[in-house]
Amino acid sequence: MINPNIHKLNKAFESRVRLGIMSVLMVNDTVDFNTLKELLQVTDGNLASHNAALEKDGYLHIKKEFVGKKTLTTYSATKAGVKAFEEHLNVLEKLIKKID
Repeated sequence: MINPNIHKLNKAFESRVRLGIMSVLMVNDTVDFNTLKELLQVTDGNLASHNAALEKDGYLHIKKEFVGKKTLTTYSATKAGVKAFEEHLNVLEKLIKKID
């Protein structure tokens, strides 16, 4: 039995890291780089590359500023990102309900 909903999943969220980034940002307005890195248990480079991909898709806003002499990078989900992630979750929910 083929479930047509499987093709509606958003490929941008197939990675566990990207799924984690968006999950964290759905319940937090902004999150800084180090907090996100600790929560997701990933390396600096891994997190940076996934954040860049989400930014390229228009789902993530990256803000860099200086606090004293240190750089502070924070992330927030864009309106398009929130909408796309909610749609992705809805499709997942439909897939799960079809299994019952």
